[in-house]
Amino acid sequence: MPQNVFPLDSAKPFTEQKILGHNRWHPDIPPAVSVNPGDVFRVDCREWFDGYIKNDDSAEDIATAPMHTVHTLSGPFRIEGAKPGDLLVVDILDVGPIPQEDSGPLSGQGWGYTGIFAKRNGGSFLTDQFPDAYKAVWDFRGDRTTSRHVPGVEFTGMIHPGLMGTAPSPELLKTWNSREAALIATDPDRVPPLALPPEPHGAILGGVGEADRDRVAGEGARTAPPRENGGNQDIKNLTKGTRIFYPVFVDGANFSVGDLHFSQGDGEITFCGGIEMGGFVDLHVDVIKGGMEKYNVAENAIFMPGNTAPQHSQWLSFSGTSVTLDGEQRYLDSHLAYQRACLHAIDYLSTFGWSKEQAYLLLGAAPIEGRFSGVVDIPNACATVYLPLDIFDIDIRPGSGEVPRIDPGIGAPRASVG
Repeated sequence: MPQNVFPLDSAKPFTEQKILGHNRWHPDIPPAVSVNPGDVFRVDCREWFDGYIKNDDSAEDIATAPMHTVHTLSGPFRIEGAKPGDLLVVDILDVGPIPQEDSGPLSGQGWGYTGIFAKRNGGSFLTDQFPDAYKAVWDFRGDRTTSRHVPGVEFTGMIHPGLMGTAPSPELLKTWNSREAALIATDPDRVPPLALPPEPHGAILGGVGEADRDRVAGEGARTAPPRENGGNQDIKNLTKGTRIFYPVFVDGANFSVGDLHFSQGDGEITFCGGIEMGGFVDLHVDVIKGGMEKYNVAENAIFMPGNTAPQHSQWLSFSGTSVTLDGEQRYLDSHLAYQRACLHAIDYLSTFGWSKEQAYLLLGAAPIEGRFSGVVDIPNACATVYLPLDIFDIDIRPGSGEVPRIDPGIGAPRASVG
């Protein structure tokens, strides 16, 4: 096993660990650990809410989840010799749930969860159709998972980190905060908000000294969105065997990682859409000197996905176009088209006995494929969502016989709070 350079104790909260991570992006958060190009090492990661979500039949925790505390990132890791303008090469050698702990109260100890977030607490991709909080708990058995809250399905996980990235430069951080503040100002009272501004309350800043803490907490960018540094991209294909190339903006790159998922559908459409868990990731790092200019990668990561994803040979696909539910025509709105494709899939699955909330949770957690299939044929963009047929206990293909039905079981818990 590679040396674990960022160990975490499951019995202690994130803020009481031997090495303190962070939950904001800022160039002045000092590295917690230094490694060299060519090093192979292990990193422990906590689930993004640090144990707030429980393995039970209630969704009250999803409804009240403290958004100001996420994500619990491991790092930063200084890569010796990395300079602004370089490309940081990160190889995911292995990734999985918390090792040697197959039962316990923490997500990653033999189980994980998916949540539909309430509209007032972040919302989801389909927040207008699903404004309330729901939860599904998934049990792990090796590399496969099932749920008492979404019965009738079983699938192999595409285990991956949802969030990896390098620290921003002071100039880049200022750009983020300025442009996101300008967006918020266009509709400051919107629910859910258009963006998340810096929030000192709940900020975890690693080794930042007391003298700088208030300033860094007031400037630090929230980790919720993807940005030029990578960040919370939630790409399900960043599995074992993946190689990613990140732009470097500060000395040492100051790379961080977290938000592990046992599985996820394209888009992570319920917001907490992957099967969230704590666990470990084994990494190899290297540096391409001057790589940003050499390969014209000035922003955003590029990657070579691993080849260990589960193999599905048959799919049932749904399409959507850029027309609202009220019949309003929109111009090449790919986001809307994907929403409509997902809604068509949810409506279809409900004919077999699953509630629409169960179907929605499934699309967030299972390895569905989402694609922008046509983006030039005015006025309608076309998006598609592909469901692998072998994850279902019943045959969901259209046919001339009776429609098979599943027992929806206890259903997906719904929170009582609005």
